[in-house]
Amino acid sequence: MSHRVLVAEDEESSREGLKGLLAQWGYEVLEALDGEEALKKATTFFPDVVITDVIMPKLDGLGLLKALQAELPFVTVILLTGHGTIETAVSAMKEGAYDYLTKPLEVPRLRLLVEKALEKSQALRDLALMRRRVQELWGAGGLIGKSKAMQEVYRLIDLAAPTTAPVLIAGESGTGKELVARRLHTLSPRGKGPFVAVNCSAIPETLLESEIFGHEKGAFTGASERRAGCFELAHRGTLFLDEIAEMAPATQAKFLRILQEGLVRRLGGKTEMQVDVRVVAATNKDPLKAMQEGTFREDLFYRLNVLTITLPPLRERREDIPLLIQAFLEEFNGKYQRRIKAVDEAAHQLLLGHSWPGNVRELRNTIERAAITCEGELITRAHLPPSFAGGPRAESPDAITLQVGTTVEETEKALILKTLASVDNNKTRAAEILGISLKTLHNKLHRYGG
Repeated sequence: MSHRVLVAEDEESSREGLKGLLAQWGYEVLEALDGEEALKKATTFFPDVVITDVIMPKLDGLGLLKALQAELPFVTVILLTGHGTIETAVSAMKEGAYDYLTKPLEVPRLRLLVEKALEKSQALRDLALMRRRVQELWGAGGLIGKSKAMQEVYRLIDLAAPTTAPVLIAGESGTGKELVARRLHTLSPRGKGPFVAVNCSAIPETLLESEIFGHEKGAFTGASERRAGCFELAHRGTLFLDEIAEMAPATQAKFLRILQEGLVRRLGGKTEMQVDVRVVAATNKDPLKAMQEGTFREDLFYRLNVLTITLPPLRERREDIPLLIQAFLEEFNGKYQRRIKAVDEAAHQLLLGHSWPGNVRELRNTIERAAITCEGELITRAHLPPSFAGGPRAESPDAITLQVGTTVEETEKALILKTLASVDNNKTRAAEILGISLKTLHNKLHRYGG
């Protein structure tokens, strides 16, 4: 199938000359006498490239460019200009025109420019197809992936969503546990009700009970007014408790009672309230190991473990990385007004080969950083963090050298402090990379005296 080119030119000799050349080169060509006619024909002819004069009656070349961008976003536009309108054509390139040609036309340049414009048109179509594919795979809740492991996650979500049963989501930090919880909520009969998320590791233990159960005025020092807890706020909806194993065992016991009886009492309150809440909990720890260590109550685990959804780490589903990259590029192109099409082959291989200790969250942060620093259409190795440079790392300042006889505790301390230094003391980022909760990191730093 030959490529299609629409020529919009009010000068007959120029229009016929262009048509003859393009047909000779194997293109299917359609003519238009002015911008209005060109726009009308374009909506049925669906050209790959439009070559248009800048100055035309009824609708000029710039007006046609804007109209085509709205109607046919895959079309690339080449402007024809005399010496008096070169400045206008250059300005139009900032508005999305592919390039311009000055009259009289240089035939070799015309041919080369049409070929390049066709490549861009195809790239725009491929990008749109990828976007649609991502959206189809993304679905409700922002999850992306076509791997076998993610297909199993989707299957379990579809099974659990229509029910009211509690769900426990297990997975390393950054794998998307809250996205799963939101998808469970969205696809459930409670989808129009509230979704309330609480990160148990980010709230001091002294405030966690108040956050979950609420409190009455005067219940404790600083309780200057009555406050509804998360169970009340999530009534007829879903309550998502992230990092539930970070909750103190005593608080877990109170939480278990609410799950069993559906009754909640604010701190300092005298009456109990009936609540209708679907609970989804998550942990980045191995639940069985956490029970053995005494940080996760066994009775609470079995109450929540009606259905467990385990999210695979990114290193175990590398085939999803290209889809994730494309989705994040779409997101950050919009957020930062970029026009990045893809990641070049060298950078792509580095991204595929990375271990991703911070999982999807780390990949998203990496692509966001690259999008901010990239001024062109391709992300290259230069836009990736220094740790992606590849090659020998023996002299890397990020390396940790350990002597035989170093204790596990000393090794852990060195790793944590080195990781913190590598991210400019950003504790949230360090916790993601290390695969521990922020609360755990704070506790370890406190023990180190930092």
